[in-house]
Amino acid sequence: MSAQSTMNVYLNWARERLHEMDAALESLGVKAAETEAASKLKAEEIIADLKKRRRELEALLKTQAEAGDAALATAKTELDQHWAGFESQMKAYFDTAGKQAEQQQAAFKDIAAAQAKAWRESADRFREAAINVTTAGTTDVDAVLKQLKTDAAQAGAHLEALKQTGAQSWSVFSAALSESRKAFDAANQAAWNALKGSSPKS
Repeated sequence: MSAQSTMNVYLNWARERLHEMDAALESLGVKAAETEAASKLKAEEIIADLKKRRRELEALLKTQAEAGDAALATAKTELDQHWAGFESQMKAYFDTAGKQAEQQQAAFKDIAAAQAKAWRESADRFREAAINVTTAGTTDVDAVLKQLKTDAAQAGAHLEALKQTGAQSWSVFSAALSESRKAFDAANQAAWNALKGSSPKS
């Protein structure tokens, strides 16, 4: 179960980041059409770069997933670098072309929704995998699933509260998304670690 658990942690991490990228690109694409001509060209240039980075991350994900468990440690470092580049370009977008609070709030809401979707999907995948463990490990697995749901609810409540506060800077939104992302990664890792020691049903 160890290799499978590692693969699931890795895939959940990657899916979550791809969901965020898709949400960001969709939100920015809608708003880019509304920007002034002077900043529109720069916005389109940054969006094109963001799309390229998203494609590269997805291609790298596919390559590493096919390579299997042995390649995961190296791949995670490289994927983290791609993700950092994407985040940096998002900041550049808001620094140059998207300073409007309304646009930042729209992007934040879309990305927060993508994070919530990733939490739900991760919990569903964990629940499906947990069906194959022995009843002896069921209590631990149930506790982990409950904790995963609790962590998701707390992260969602925090993001929802931030949405309701009104205009904020992108740095505040970005920090909140990063905090939620870290909570997702930790909860995801804990959930799959719980299955490592469990035996498959016979």
